[in-house]
Amino acid sequence: MENERVILAIGRIERALSRIESSQISAPHPQADPALEQRHAALKEEMKQAILTIDGLIARQES
Repeated sequence: MENERVILAIGRIERALSRIESSQISAPHPQADPALEQRHAALKEEMKQAILTIDGLIARQES
């Protein structure tokens, strides 16, 4: 039962990442806004850390 919740959560994360990637590919690229680029980089790093944390939690759950 617990593994099922983890699998469903992973599926939701994968779908969300897929939507993010799709929107980045199809979005037009207006003039660069340095502040926006900085916020984007910070958000991207925060998301990366969150995914690493979730990955660690899943690995511990499987052990």
